[in-house]
Amino acid sequence: MINNVSQVPNASRFAIGFDQRDRIRLHKMWDQVFESNRWSEGPFTERFEALWQDWNELSSVAMASWAGAALACLDYIDVRGKVVLCPSNTFMATPLSVIKTGGQVQFVDCNRYDLCMSYDDFVAKAEKYHPVAVLLVHIGGHIAFDVEKIAAYCKDHNIWLLEDCAHAHGAHWNGRKPGTWGDAGVYSFYTTKTVSTGEGGMLVTRHQDLVEFARKYRNYGKFEHVVEGLNFRMSEFTAAIGCVQVERMEEIVTWKQEYTRSVLDPLYPNRLELPDGMESGYYKYIVFDEIDHSTGRVYDQPCHRIMEHNVDLPNSDWVAENHWCVPLYYHGGNNKSNEA
Repeated sequence: MINNVSQVPNASRFAIGFDQRDRIRLHKMWDQVFESNRWSEGPFTERFEALWQDWNELSSVAMASWAGAALACLDYIDVRGKVVLCPSNTFMATPLSVIKTGGQVQFVDCNRYDLCMSYDDFVAKAEKYHPVAVLLVHIGGHIAFDVEKIAAYCKDHNIWLLEDCAHAHGAHWNGRKPGTWGDAGVYSFYTTKTVSTGEGGMLVTRHQDLVEFARKYRNYGKFEHVVEGLNFRMSEFTAAIGCVQVERMEEIVTWKQEYTRSVLDPLYPNRLELPDGMESGYYKYIVFDEIDHSTGRVYDQPCHRIMEHNVDLPNSDWVAENHWCVPLYYHGGNNKSNEA
């Protein structure tokens, strides 16, 4: 248990969430890659997928990036010329993935209390635009509070629900993991993420046809070339990092959760508060008071402003101006609470 800030002096200093105690083991795994002469499409990619599937409880396909996984989903649905709903309070990767697969983006407002898609505005936009799909983004490490209602609406109206889980590693709501409410979920393992491989992504889904499509999509559609994919393969070196990181994830997330409850929560009463039964992976610790030494905002500008869409999204505009992120970084093997 963490009792005070002095126990973890490095928590406010940026670090990639890699536990230094794993370095020797990882180097041995990389040596196996060298010795095998299989630098891609090998056993570590398969192992990484299996480990992620064990945690997420859905079939998993490793990709070179979040983008590769998102494009595979959207091309599988065939969104070309069709409307896809997307929150404006997200990274530009989300709407750009729709545009690059030929879809038409229509933006949905967020809630002020969780920064994620508003059910009420989602319904209004769904009834107006009749979308083929919706991209629901889990912001900051927690799960979107309206996910169950949005998922139920999508099921009743035959709308594909894709969960953008780029921030949601280690999160759950009463044990249920991100990506399991929708038809598919897409994770990022970019450098700053709670679980990082430097670059990389993972597609999770309960649709086995999508699994097979994605495996071909990441590899130029080989060998039949019916699937018009490109190169989104994950290298064996990257996959080896992923294997180590997944096995360390529970410890990383547990440490972040204990630190927030013991140290940060008492200091920041005007913070984003989670509903009962929800656990965040704490990619970000979000407060609604301006603070010194902030790491900035999750997103400084809503996507509808960047893309100059003429739409009124007051909550997205408010959120962009009225939240800040408290530094929160895991220093594996260096935190006193994590000594081997």
